[in-house]
Amino acid sequence: MRVQIQSRLAYDFAQPTETIAAVLAAHAPGQIVESETLTLSDGVRMAESRDPVSGARLLRGSLAGRVSLDYRAVVRIGPRLPLPPEVQVAPWSALPVEVLPYLLPSRYCPVDQFLRFAAREFGSIQPGGARALAILDWLHTNLDYVHGVSTATTGAAGTFIDRAGVCRDFTHLGLTLCRASGIPARAVAAYALALDPPDFHAVFEVFLDGGWWLVDPTRLAPIEGMVRIAHGRDAADIAFLTTAGDVMQTEMNVGVVRLDSPKLATATVQPLVKASHNPNTVEEAA
Repeated sequence: MRVQIQSRLAYDFAQPTETIAAVLAAHAPGQIVESETLTLSDGVRMAESRDPVSGARLLRGSLAGRVSLDYRAVVRIGPRLPLPPEVQVAPWSALPVEVLPYLLPSRYCPVDQFLRFAAREFGSIQPGGARALAILDWLHTNLDYVHGVSTATTGAAGTFIDRAGVCRDFTHLGLTLCRASGIPARAVAAYALALDPPDFHAVFEVFLDGGWWLVDPTRLAPIEGMVRIAHGRDAADIAFLTTAGDVMQTEMNVGVVRLDSPKLATATVQPLVKASHNPNTVEEAA
């Protein structure tokens, strides 16, 4: 599948502010960036580097005043299979060492607080794909997709109590339940075809049978139409914008169009204005 992705971000910086942006399509297995363009406001300079942990191609710079970032790319996505129930989870001693962090608690995923619940709810289900699919079914049954319930500081425990949230909240609770059930799981930021309304999308992957399997806990977008941006322990690792000071977002526009038939989706986000943020801001996928 070939898709065209685009995003436009615009901000007002009251003073020079160190900024990291993660909006570029990743050079990753299963997708090829055929072409891309990045346009920054006049006089703005950002250097690109690759995060060895998240896989993100990071743009870094000190930004001031009114700044816009426009990114477009054509990406070829390889076939992606849905998670099968028969795939197995390996014992910890047999896992690649780089997978081990995705079994542990992280900023938004208090795994240790969910061990008893996970054992009681999913412990009777065969470890591996069947258990991961049962967790996805539980999320679908028990959580409502609702904007405004959560904030940038809401973690899996808050979502478990509220039983509602947006894609990052579904992902955090899914990550937590999978890890508490012995399944390595990591967060993924992506552009998503057919997401309505379109936005940067937060989904996750589970490590089974020696490979990572992509799933969407919200069931709002097909995995075969997702373009990876970054992966990490949770939303703190995959934020599309992180700043060291106050910033006012004045516009966000995201779109994904399929270039080969059938045309599954073409959409954009209307300009969005947010209040200014505190230092150490983390802008995360909705």
